[in-house]
Amino acid sequence: MCLKVMKKDIEIPVVKDVYLVVVPEYNDVFKTDDWNVYIVNNKEVDLEMLLINSKGFDGDKETAKMKHKIDLLPAKSGVKFELMVDEVLVLNNEFKVTFFENNKLYYKVFLLKKGSIKKSALRLVKALGKRGHIIK
Repeated sequence: MCLKVMKKDIEIPVVKDVYLVVVPEYNDVFKTDDWNVYIVNNKEVDLEMLLINSKGFDGDKETAKMKHKIDLLPAKSGVKFELMVDEVLVLNNEFKVTFFENNKLYYKVFLLKKGSIKKSALRLVKALGKRGHIIK
């Protein structure tokens, strides 16, 4: 017996309380000021099997695609997953995130628009204990 599933029949739940944060941090090894991207789980439950695909783009310019995997992101926590160099910050940056919460698949695209990061506008992110630019 063949089960026919239509695209309209697939439920994609809305992602809430998960966001990205771009944080300025000093790199002690290379003695540089870096921008790092964190994913934050502000939920009361753990997230599993996070997959993140990222790329920068602007018109005909496009960076290489980066892929990241995080097996477990505990509740009320965050983890650094990508370094952003200055040359990438002048582009739009897209992050496609998928994860499982309570055995249900979630998906969201986060967009960091070019030129949107300003050190004067950074906000405290409690889950990280750091100041950063939040992408929701």
